[in-house]
Amino acid sequence: MAEISIVEFRPEWTAEFESIAAELRDVVKDDVARIDHIDSTAVPGLAAKDIIDVQLTVAQLEIEQPASNLRAAGYRPYPDYGNDVLVGFDVGSPELRKIFFRERPGQRRTPIHIREGNRLNQEYALLFRDYLRAETTVRDAYGVIKKELADRFADDVDAYCAIKDPHMDTVYHAAKLWAKLEHWKQDDDFR
Repeated sequence: MAEISIVEFRPEWTAEFESIAAELRDVVKDDVARIDHIDSTAVPGLAAKDIIDVQLTVAQLEIEQPASNLRAAGYRPYPDYGNDVLVGFDVGSPELRKIFFRERPGQRRTPIHIREGNRLNQEYALLFRDYLRAETTVRDAYGVIKKELADRFADDVDAYCAIKDPHMDTVYHAAKLWAKLEHWKQDDDFR
């Protein structure tokens, strides 16, 4: 496993996502409802691992076409990552199911999360991103935590995630309250 390294925000991440999304759109066609830039590189000003995470939203995970098209185009499936983890939910919950792919060999590191629309994990990724975009103090605190964890556990991804992931779940619950106050909802734009 590669060493965990957190870098300052890079404005070019947005353009890189747009290029990746266009390529993915050519592969999955109209079999996905939306393609979104998620996680830390999608939040201006947030320090992050230099990884462009992408979420593909589908109507139903059981529809094979998007995953089949990705496999045929050389994207690598990771069946062991078929569920997200969220404190308070069983790992096998339908609200946390996903299909996970990685980039084609030789491409920049791009985890691809296929999630069902209107499920908890699909909304989580978008709400978490939008909350951090809006609340810069929370964004900056999250960046400090990630940098500190990377300094302490650069070669231990399990330790890094064991602390970072429950913190993200705490932030998500604050984001849900923010969403109610701000009348947040998923938009129809791909971003």
